Formats: sequence, structure tokens, C-alpha cells
Amino acid sequence: MPPIQDHPLRYQLVNELHARPFPTVQAPATAAFLALKHLDSAAARDRGADLKHLVALLDRYGAPHPQPDASHYSGDLGRYHLKWESHTEFVTYTAFRDGVSDRPFDPSDFDVFPTDWLENAPGHRVTSALIRMDTDQDDAAFREAVSKHFVSESVAVARVLDDTAKVAGDFRIDTAGHLRFLVNAASQTGPRRIGRIVQRLCEIETYKTMSMLGLARVRQMNPELGALDQRLTQLIGNMPGGSVRAEDTLDDLLAISAELEGMVARSSYRFGASAAYEQIVKQRIEVLREERFEGRQTFGEFMMRRYDPAMRTVRSTKKRLDAMADRAMRAGELLRTRVDVERSAQNQDVLESMNRRADLQLRLQRTVEGLSVVAISYYAVSLAGYVLYPLTEPTGLSKDMLTAIVALPMLLLVWWMVRRIRRKLE
Repeated sequence: MPPIQDHPLRYQLVNELHARPFPTVQAPATAAFLALKHLDSAAARDRGADLKHLVALLDRYGAPHPQPDASHYSGDLGRYHLKWESHTEFVTYTAFRDGVSDRPFDPSDFDVFPTDWLENAPGHRVTSALIRMDTDQDDAAFREAVSKHFVSESVAVARVLDDTAKVAGDFRIDTAGHLRFLVNAASQTGPRRIGRIVQRLCEIETYKTMSMLGLARVRQMNPELGALDQRLTQLIGNMPGGSVRAEDTLDDLLAISAELEGMVARSSYRFGASAAYEQIVKQRIEVLREERFEGRQTFGEFMMRRYDPAMRTVRSTKKRLDAMADRAMRAGELLRTRVDVERSAQNQDVLESMNRRADLQLRLQRTVEGLSVVAISYYAVSLAGYVLYPLTEPTGLSKDMLTAIVALPMLLLVWWMVRRIRRKLE
């Protein structure tokens, strides 16, 4: 019996579930995180350029190369361990090393990524972060570190994963251009759990930033959207009065509809991506299973106060844009109906005018027909007279008498023949 046939994508789909494992990190340790994105058409970018840039970094450290079409990579770069991932719109680099610097969040921790290599990046930096992972730090020491290295106004602090670790971050960019996250793991916390915590912090920051691109798009399009809304409202307001020709209003309305559809086409992908990234941010925060640390705001509360309003703005702008496009479409349908009604009335007037002209033509035809009967009868009587004039002598009748006798029958005969021809034509 032949073996069962596998689907061509079976192994590829199964392996995709295991393609991006969490890093394994033993505290104390340090992580440098970098996310790069193209400014335009990031989803359709040349991914070969991303791989080429990765290979350039690997060659600096003599590390092995990834597969030609790889979307993820993990390997050692000297004393660092690199984790690289290619996503739909961006690529991320995370470099881990054992131990921490004497100076917390020392900018030199980011030197794993050479300056000239960063300058040749195929994209632009979306975000970068330094993550410091300590262990067995009591609450007082952790509180002191949070107060020293973060802005108290915006810092978020929480106990996570059933109090196996404490994390803190203020989502602010320091003087070196990086964000900072502090992780204090309990002594019994395993390296895989620490790796998951670091991975989720990086994902929260990255997807938060990516979703905020939708807010930037909203701020960019708001002036144009407001102007279009004003024009659309004015056009719709002028429709009932009929002060402007419907054809002219329809042309202006079609121009507005075209602009709105263009805005929808240009922004639909960004709005959809922002909504997807927002869900990922909330999921990543949820799986941290946060607990409050000494009355400080948690990461979830920080996002609720600072991040959620931005996402609500994006969603409301998308709804406003869709509503304006629908309103313009409905107004266009009403105007087209109005134009059709006006054209129908014009066609009715034209038909009535044609009927009047046809009636006049019929009357004129009948008048001409009567004159034709008289004219033909005149010629017929004349011809008949020439035929009957020789009978004047035998009958003793004069020419005038013969003409008078023939005139009436000839007139009736001509009238009958013309009428018969007209009936046949009809």
C-alpha cells in the first residue's frame, strides 16, 4: 500500500510555530534591542537588503550566515548572542550578553551594533532599547534603582508572572537615543522565563511604536480631512435649494468623493496595521500577569492613560473617513437621481414639443392635401374638357356647360383617389 501523501506545506506550516523561540537568558545580563523600518512601502520592501545588512554584521564577528530566504536567525557574536527576526514591516535585532555594566544603562552596551553598520542600514530606526536584568534585588534596592534611572511621572512598575520578577520602564528616550527597561528576577526564576519577559517587553515597545504610526498619519491628514468635510457639508446644504445646477454640484461632489477614496486607499493599510499592533500590545501586557508594586502604575495602566487615547483617535478618524466617504456616495446618488428627474422632465418637454410639431405637420399635410385635390381636379377637368369638346355640336351643349357637368364628378373622383392612396400609406 503506498504511503499517505503529505500536503506540500505541511512541514513548513508546522515548523513556523517553532520558528521564533523565546531567548534563554540567565540574570544578571544585558540586552540591546533595535528595530528598523523603511519609511515607505515597508511591507513590500526588498527583504534581500535586510538579509544583506544582517550578513554584514555577522561578518564583523565571523559568525555563520543564515539561510538565503531566512526570516529569523539566532547565533553568537563574540560574547553576545544575537536574535534577528524579519516581520511584515520591520526587522528586529536583540543582542544578549552575560553580566551588567558598572554604570546602569551604559550607552556602550549598544556598541555591539557598530556605528558605520548602523549608518548603512536599509531602513530607519523605529525604536531601540537597553534592558538591564538583575537578580535577587530586594524591594528597597529596586525602588531606589527605579527612582534613579526613570522619570517618576511616566514610569510603569509591576510584579509579573506570579511575582517571579519585577519590571520597570518609562518609555522615554534617554540622551543616548535608547529606551530603558529594568528587570529584576527572583533567584528561582529560570532563564527561559527571563527570556520571555525580555521578549515581551521588546514586543510591547515595538508594537506600541508601530501602532502610533497610525496617529502620525491621522495628524497629517486631519487638515485635509477637515477641509473636505467643510466642502462636503456646504455642497449637501446647497442641494435642497437648487441655487446651483445639479450637474455642477455633481461634478464637485465626484471630485470630493475621489479625494476621499484616495485618502481611504492611502490610509487603510496603516489603520489596519495600527489596529492589529494595538491588539498585540494588549495581549503582551496581559500575559505578563501584572501585580501592582508599592502603588506604582502598571504597564497596563500606563497604556490606558497614554496609549489608548491615541488609538481611539486613530479609530475615530478611520470611522470619520469612512462615514464621509459613505455620505459623499449617498449625496452623489441623490444628485444623480435629481439629474435623472430633471432630464426626464426635459425629455417630456421635448416629446410634447415633437407631438405639437407632428400635429401641426398633420394639419398642414391635410391642408396641402385639400389644395392638391383642387389643383389635380383643375387639371383633370381641363383634360376632360379637351376630350369632350368635340361633343358640343352633336349635343348642342356649349363648352362651358360640358366643363360644368364634368367638374363635380372629376373633383369627387380625384378626392376619392387621394384618400385611397393616403389610407394605403397609413
